[in-house]
Amino acid sequence: MDIQQINMLLTVVLLTSVAGIGVAFFLARHVLSFSTGDKEVQEVGLAIQNGANAYLKRQFKTIVPIILLLSFFLYFTGKTPELAIGRSVAFLLGAFFSALVGTVGMNIATRANVRVTNEAKKGFGEALALAFKAGATTGMLTVGLGLLGATIIYWHYRELATEILIGFGFGGSLIALFMRVGGGIYTKAADVGADLVGKVEKGIPEDDPRNAAVIADLVGDNVGDCAGMAADLFESYEVTLVAAMILGGATFGLPGVLFPLAVRALGVVTSVIGIYSVNAKGKSQIGEGMMAILKAFGISTVISIVGFFFLSNYLVHEPKLAIATTIGIILSVVIFLLTDHATGNHAPVKDIVKQSQTGPATVILSGLVSGFSSTVWQILAIALTILLSYLLFNDPLTAAYGVALAGMGMLTTTGLIVSMDSYGPIADNAQGLSELAGLKGKALGILAKLDSIGNTTKATTKGFAIASAVVAAVSLFESYLTDTHLTGINISLPVVFVGFLIGGAIPFLFSSLTIRAVSNSCFAVINEVRRQFKEMPGIMKGTQKPDYARVVDLTTKAALDALATPALVAIIVPVLVGFLLKAEALGGYLAGTILTGQLLAVFMTNTGGAWDNAKKMIEEGVFGGKGSDAHKATVVGDTVGDPLKDTAGPAVNPLIKVMNLVALLIAPMVVATKTLTTTHWTLIILSFGVLLYALARSQKSVM
Repeated sequence: MDIQQINMLLTVVLLTSVAGIGVAFFLARHVLSFSTGDKEVQEVGLAIQNGANAYLKRQFKTIVPIILLLSFFLYFTGKTPELAIGRSVAFLLGAFFSALVGTVGMNIATRANVRVTNEAKKGFGEALALAFKAGATTGMLTVGLGLLGATIIYWHYRELATEILIGFGFGGSLIALFMRVGGGIYTKAADVGADLVGKVEKGIPEDDPRNAAVIADLVGDNVGDCAGMAADLFESYEVTLVAAMILGGATFGLPGVLFPLAVRALGVVTSVIGIYSVNAKGKSQIGEGMMAILKAFGISTVISIVGFFFLSNYLVHEPKLAIATTIGIILSVVIFLLTDHATGNHAPVKDIVKQSQTGPATVILSGLVSGFSSTVWQILAIALTILLSYLLFNDPLTAAYGVALAGMGMLTTTGLIVSMDSYGPIADNAQGLSELAGLKGKALGILAKLDSIGNTTKATTKGFAIASAVVAAVSLFESYLTDTHLTGINISLPVVFVGFLIGGAIPFLFSSLTIRAVSNSCFAVINEVRRQFKEMPGIMKGTQKPDYARVVDLTTKAALDALATPALVAIIVPVLVGFLLKAEALGGYLAGTILTGQLLAVFMTNTGGAWDNAKKMIEEGVFGGKGSDAHKATVVGDTVGDPLKDTAGPAVNPLIKVMNLVALLIAPMVVATKTLTTTHWTLIILSFGVLLYALARSQKSVM
């Protein structure tokens, strides 16, 4: 390709990214044009909106100094002043875009919930269509901004772009980690606290206005699922692109770099087609609504596959690239089906429901069985994808590019996937609003159906996010080997095996920190809700309103207090391993993290999702319905599963990608450092001390 053709292609890609952003704002304007409904609904909606924005504002105040400090240190990872400045600026741009996606997506969601509640008075199809288009705003902003940032960086830096893009991916990943962890802690502290006091102790419904934690719970759906998930998939979208461009440049040269950019542009187009293919008019049942969404996903997938072959023939004249990308998009379908089987209305969940007749212990045990077994099938699906990608090509480096392209394929329809996920909390909030505002009539039944569809889309997109994180991490791992000139990792070497063991342990340490944070925050929420019931007797009689703001503020403080330690673990530990144990051991560390991270994340999200849906199945009338002993048993299971499926499990996704990106950033310095100087030892001891202090602080008792 000559320079004119390259510039023409980049222009098309850039205009496509801008068009994606334009579609996002068009959808937002469309959603906001709908009526907000009754005054009572508006009041509750405003309380949710204010609580969510207050949380994000305080979160950004906490993390902005950390981001600025890291951008300063990132300057020293560049080989030349141009690379150093470019990487630091790209890091800030990636962080800003990731934060923007989460913030805008959450704000649209907190404004859409009241509108969806009002549309439910008209009918099922109208409400579903509006909720999905509200979620699609976040989806299109994710793909538009992601492609825009990568294209601008490549256009400016050309052959140096892959070095700069590492910083861009790291910025997105780090913000996603903060938003996933902080939002996850917030949402589950409020949710579990509200359930244990409201449902179990007081026997009142889930979104009863007498529960002081109910507004915090609804706020949490937005800061955890909307803001957190959007930032999470944004960074997966970026990281796979970075890895594919690095490996593509090393294998096919310029065409190998341009092909991933073109695939991303194709994904913007097919996502828009998918979003506008969701036709829910005339639908009235859960199955019909879910089928409308799945049909749209199928249309996007088929068009994407056709596009892969056209682009590979035009740019590289090599159909194997299209086959590798197609393998990835097929994996996304397989993961969707496996996650649905583990968490939906199928044998594993039905078994938990059956076991609920004998109490919480058997609910817990049957859920663990389901979660453990589900990890096996998902890791086999990912392993088969990687193996097929390798078998397509003759040499290891080109095969690694094939794996990266499989990740590209998985994330081609990211705009649609994020739409499906963001739809979930919007529908959940709409149902909560209806109960809090005391709405009557058919709208209540319609909103319950929308929420049921949302539970399925949230569960399946979590499985998708984990699988994409693992494939992205494998691609980054291959990029790390390329950058360090390692032909492989010799696990039989003691120092490498030690790195492997440490890496395998980190996801468990990380999960313990996040779950402990939820537990400690729950402790505070439960005590506050109990206090209000005790000291304000008018709450239960309906003559006195609870102090919702007090619980929102308390939950915000607790979540942000626990934010720093997990992030420090993700950043500091790979640096310590790299400089103390060297490059090959750091490679072993990354391999251990990818393996246990995937297993643990799938186990936690699927187990929690199965317990949640078992509870909902009981609430539909099975074995006595709401208030029965079977229901109370599944509520206990659900509260145990909440921090697994919505905090620790999803947060492992950005964890493994952040650590792989940190390894990529420090790789040149690790290789160049043959002997540790006094300066090195000072920084190592200081970093180790900061980490130990943070870990010790996180273990403080709530008493």
